Amino acid sequence: MLKEFRAILGCAIFCAIAALSAAPGTAQVALPGPSSEARAPAATAPAFSPATAPHMSTDAGAPALIADDNYRLGTGDKMKVTVYGEEDLSGEFLVDGSGQVQFPLIGQVSAAGMTVHEFVTELTTQLGSKYIRDPKVSVQIENYRPFYIMGEVNKPGEYPYENGLNVLGAIAVAGGYTYRANSNDVYIRRAGGAKEEVMPVNGATRIFPGDVVRVAERFF
Repeated sequence: MLKEFRAILGCAIFCAIAALSAAPGTAQVALPGPSSEARAPAATAPAFSPATAPHMSTDAGAPALIADDNYRLGTGDKMKVTVYGEEDLSGEFLVDGSGQVQFPLIGQVSAAGMTVHEFVTELTTQLGSKYIRDPKVSVQIENYRPFYIMGEVNKPGEYPYENGLNVLGAIAVAGGYTYRANSNDVYIRRAGGAKEEVMPVNGATRIFPGDVVRVAERFF
C-alpha cells in the first residue's frame, strides 16, 4: 500500500515539474515584444526619393541673368550662342573692343548697343540669307562685362559683375571706404553714358555691367 502511495506521489511530482518547465516558454510567447504593429512606423517612415525630395538648386555656377529685356550688349560681354542642328556654329563668343562678335561663316557681327533679342534677329537674318535655311538661334549671356569703381575706396579697379549688385556691394568688393570717403552719396556713370549721376548710398541704388562708380572725398 505504501509502495502504491509513493508511486502515485512520484507521478504527481513529475507531472508538476513537467508543467513548471513548460511555463517559461509559454510566458515568453506572451511577453510584450516588438510586434509587427510596433515595427510598422519604422518600415513605413517617409523617405525622400527623386520625386518627393525637396528641390536643391544647382544654379550656383549658372549664368547670372539680368531680368531686363532692355539690357544692351557691350564690350566684354560673353555669350553662349546655339544654332540648333549646327554644332560647328554653336559656342561661346565675346563682344570685342570694337563691339563686334567674330562668328563662323559670317565673320564680324555687330553686337554692342543691341539687346539680346536684336542680336538674335541680326544673327538669324545673316545666317538665313546665305548659309542656312530657316536657322533657329538662341543666345544666353554667360558673363557680363565688369564694372569699375574708383575714388575713396581701399581697392579701386575693375571687378566682375554679379547679378543684383547694388552700390553697397560694390563698395564692399572694393575693400570699403577710406577714412576720407563721403559715405552718403556716390557718382555713377552708366555704361555708354557721358555724365555722372549723384546717387544715394543704399540698397536701392543698383549697379549694372559697365558702370563706373566714383566715391568722392568728403568735405570737412
